[in-house]
Amino acid sequence: MLLSLLHHSGRSLLTIRAVQILNKSYHSPQMAKRVAVVLAGCGVYDGSEIHEASAVLVHLSRGGAAVQMFAPNIDQMHVVNHLKGEPSEEKRNVLVESARLARGNIQDLSNLSVKDHDAIIFPGGFGAAKNLCTWAVQGKDCSVNDEVKAALQAFHSEGKPIGLCCISPVLAAKVLPGCEVTVGIEKDDKYPDTAGTAAAINQLGCTHVSKNVGESHVDEKNKLVTTCAFMCDAPIHEIFDGIGSMVQGVLKLA
Repeated sequence: MLLSLLHHSGRSLLTIRAVQILNKSYHSPQMAKRVAVVLAGCGVYDGSEIHEASAVLVHLSRGGAAVQMFAPNIDQMHVVNHLKGEPSEEKRNVLVESARLARGNIQDLSNLSVKDHDAIIFPGGFGAAKNLCTWAVQGKDCSVNDEVKAALQAFHSEGKPIGLCCISPVLAAKVLPGCEVTVGIEKDDKYPDTAGTAAAINQLGCTHVSKNVGESHVDEKNKLVTTCAFMCDAPIHEIFDGIGSMVQGVLKLA
């Protein structure tokens, strides 16, 4: 009886010790991937898409990453009343609005250093096409915010992975010639805006790869991982899963 109890206790102690070691190693600061997340405001129509940003953060947390958020300290292109779905006359700052999503823990994008991070991720939302670049009004002829462009070029030149979802892959298409990205499946009613965006991406000399909402595309050469997210008219859990695929791809490459 005593031997049995000691044996059982010994196994329990070993099990507890193993879990403690595993937890210590999994959450060790030395092993955590340092990921920068760049926001574009707060709200789908004029900033970062909130569900996409949240999904990115949840999957990064689950992957044991250390996250720092950034946003450019600039005025939004415009402000949209999300209840009415129409522009309003007020002005808002991208960094200040992004701080709502970041719970205040955010820095000016000008402070981002590629040497302090292993990867970078850009959630989508119209803010990516309005505040981080001017794709929303100029399409393939758009300009990209200087700090956003510099960040993309720096991570690319250092061979560090870049993740983008929804409309934000157009940033890579504009800044990194010849890259491969996805914004969904072309000629499918569930992806109403994909065909036109894909055509513009191809016209920039890049390659659009059709992927469904639950998938991501990995451009191994350029270390780009993209997923379509809300470019697809899909249930939110499918959006969440696709973003998870993208985040996992980024962390694998980091």
